[in-house]
Amino acid sequence: MSVAVDGTERLMRIGEVARGAGVSVRAVRYYEQQGLLSADRSPAGQRLYRQDAIARVRFFQQMYAAGLTSRRITELLPCWDAGHTDADQRAMLRAERERIQARIDELEAARDRLDQVIAQTDTHP
Repeated sequence: MSVAVDGTERLMRIGEVARGAGVSVRAVRYYEQQGLLSADRSPAGQRLYRQDAIARVRFFQQMYAAGLTSRRITELLPCWDAGHTDADQRAMLRAERERIQARIDELEAARDRLDQVIAQTDTHP
């Protein structure tokens, strides 16, 4: 359930963010503890998040899945928020992309090898 604050932006409770992003409430709390996500508080002390929180949490999940650390994701956030980067940020982004591409290449090679084993064993009962 979204909550209106000051009659302006609709804020979401932590459970709504978690459901929308497909993560646990604990994961949302963890992102907040890591400084990746911030929340306002209701008068009753409940966490309230802006509408973009779901997209941000999905971004965090993708970056974690790609092997980035919380610290590296924190370095990426200004790029995400501002929509532009400086030379150092671009170099870091390119290095991360190269690292991810190398991992993809390794996984594709492993998949190809498995395909070979499957093809060999498909001919046997």
